[in-house]
Amino acid sequence: MQSRRFVLTLAAALCLSALAAPAVAQAPAAETAPASYKVKFDTTKGAFTVQVTRAAAPNGADRFYNLVKSGFYDNVRFFRVISGFMVQFGISGDPSVMAGWRDKPIKDDPVKQSNKRGAITFAMAGPNTRTSQVFINFVDNANLDGMGFAPFGQVISGMDVVDKLNAEYGEGAPRGRGPDQSRMQREGNAYLSNEFPRLDYIKKATIER
Repeated sequence: MQSRRFVLTLAAALCLSALAAPAVAQAPAAETAPASYKVKFDTTKGAFTVQVTRAAAPNGADRFYNLVKSGFYDNVRFFRVISGFMVQFGISGDPSVMAGWRDKPIKDDPVKQSNKRGAITFAMAGPNTRTSQVFINFVDNANLDGMGFAPFGQVISGMDVVDKLNAEYGEGAPRGRGPDQSRMQREGNAYLSNEFPRLDYIKKATIER
C-alpha cells in the first residue's frame, strides 16, 4: 500500500533534523495549554482551523500551544506534501529559531485518537523525539496509530484548503524531489525560496479560544 511505504520513510526523513545547532538558540516555552483551543492558519491557499483537545495528547497539545503562541509557525512552509497520505510542516524558516526547539523534544503521549482524515499529529523519529514538526492526514491513516503517532487535534474547517496545498514536489530528498531537511535546518527559507518557490506556506497562525 502506497501510504504504508511513505510511513516507513517518515521517521528516516525526520532523523535529518538532528543537526548541530547554531550558537544562538532561545529555549522553548513550556506553558500548559487550555483544555481546548483552536488555531487558525492563514495560508497562501486560504484559511483552515484546527481544534486541539488537550486530553487527547497533553504533551503534544502543550508543545503545539507554545509553538503557535511564540509565532513559530508564521512564514513556515508546507515542505512535504504527499497526495493520498499527509502534509507535513514545522521547520522554522529562521535557523536560529529552529535551534531553540529542535534539541528540546517532548515525551510521547499514548495514542488515544486515530489518525483519521484531518487529524493533526506530531512527526517523530523514534520514542520521545517530538519537537516542532507536525502533519495533517489527507486520508484515514489508522496504520500510524500502532506506530505511536498520537493525534492531538482535528481540522474543523478549511479541510478543502489543506487538500489544495501544493503537492508538486512530493516526497523530500533523498528519496524524492522535495526539499532536503538538512538544508532547511541550516539555510531556512532562503533555501526554500530559491529552489522550491511554489511551496505553499503559513502566513500566520493564531490561537483562538
